[in-house]
Amino acid sequence: MNNKKKPTHKFRAQAIILLWRVLARCSPQVLWRLARLLGPQIHRFSRRERYVTNVNLKDVYPELDRPERRSRGKQSLVHSTATMLELGFAWMAHPPRIEASIVEVHGRELLDEARKEGRGVIVLAPHFGNWEILNFWLSSHFPFTAMYEPPRIHALEPIIRHGRERMGAALVPTNSRGVASLLKALKRGEAVGILPDQVPSWGSGVFADFYHRPAYTATLLPKLVARTQARVVTGVALRLAGRGFAIHFLAADERVYSTEETVSARGVNVCVEDAIALDPVQYQWEYKRYRKTPEQEQNHPEHREFRIYKKR
Repeated sequence: MNNKKKPTHKFRAQAIILLWRVLARCSPQVLWRLARLLGPQIHRFSRRERYVTNVNLKDVYPELDRPERRSRGKQSLVHSTATMLELGFAWMAHPPRIEASIVEVHGRELLDEARKEGRGVIVLAPHFGNWEILNFWLSSHFPFTAMYEPPRIHALEPIIRHGRERMGAALVPTNSRGVASLLKALKRGEAVGILPDQVPSWGSGVFADFYHRPAYTATLLPKLVARTQARVVTGVALRLAGRGFAIHFLAADERVYSTEETVSARGVNVCVEDAIALDPVQYQWEYKRYRKTPEQEQNHPEHREFRIYKKR
């Protein structure tokens, strides 16, 4: 059975790589127009993405009426489609073209000031806008280290790794060795990137409010801060529809510096909320952020069922 899967995965990888190469030749403006054509179809036919997006928006914005939530859901899936279409551009296009697509940079002084003080910088990079463009900019301007998990289709790994590392970024595994590498980079006064809105495995997080609902949040950040005294900022690449991207760095909520993990985790979630406020439809609402619940942790720590995303 495994032997049958390998040729299939190889064929899929070749097809995906070919598509990325074609899309890499397109401008962000063309890719945005394609996303506006394809996004509504994904909203219409992809039941899972549509349903999870609507559930999340209902929980996060209860004050919105159904038509407004539906409109935001459609717009969000257009932006998620754009992010997927832009992967080839971010990983394969000539660097000057990508650099030219970044038409604004806000808050760079937060990183520069930390480096002048000899402090490392932890960049919280949520699933907002195009985080691959953010990786490109950071690794082009600073010594930058980020954790990396290989794709399920192993044949894609060389392409993805090269795309992310080609401007100088160092990718490290998502394990204790990777954490050690992050610590070393921060102690050298460099920048590291962390995804603050991924649901960690049991034992690697705590529950903290995310839009007034408990979300299981990783506790790596306070450990890094406590050992390095690093500065924390939030970083995103906001999509300027039809024009390119604007990099934004935002000062972190002060609670991220707390030694209490629950307080720090709440600060991390506030940082994500602040980034989303720049343009709520650019967040990846189809991700099951609330898939773990306090009840699961208390009664069945090994449970993995997405209860709140079942049909209500």
